[in-house]
Amino acid sequence: MTMAHIHEKIDFTVAIFVVHDGKILLIHHRKLDKWLPLGGHIELDEDPEQAARREAKEESGLDVELLGERPPTTSPGTRALLAPRFLDIHRINETHEHIGMIYWARPLLAEGHQPHGGAHGVTRPTLLALATAEHHDIRWCSLADLETLQPPMTDAVKWYCRQAIEEISRR
Repeated sequence: MTMAHIHEKIDFTVAIFVVHDGKILLIHHRKLDKWLPLGGHIELDEDPEQAARREAKEESGLDVELLGERPPTTSPGTRALLAPRFLDIHRINETHEHIGMIYWARPLLAEGHQPHGGAHGVTRPTLLALATAEHHDIRWCSLADLETLQPPMTDAVKWYCRQAIEEISRR
């Protein structure tokens, strides 16, 4: 889905690194021909958390729980937001950049939901909905899988993937 840019020079975006059972959810982006986490632009009528949950749902069909710290400072007129795990700025073209809010997340599995495969089968949510207009493929990747993806993943995205798997698996 394309949207009007917030500003011709810069936009705010979210990237959601979803980890389950030691694997990370990645999409093969059609237009960019790259393996990336779920993500997209923050719309004008939403906050970064809403954008992250919406993009995750649109791109994978999964409801996710964003992980991070929320200070207890909400009061009338002020709402504390979950801190992204990291921030970056990346150039899209010569005149346009994105400030990326990078979140860690876990899939929310419905109460009593047996993931596809039953009790002894696969323990990760496999009912993924591919946004075919935007992506060629969507898959759960292990640390080893990150090394064999074609086209190869950028070092930056690979670093975030490794970090997310490591940190979320410790929780």
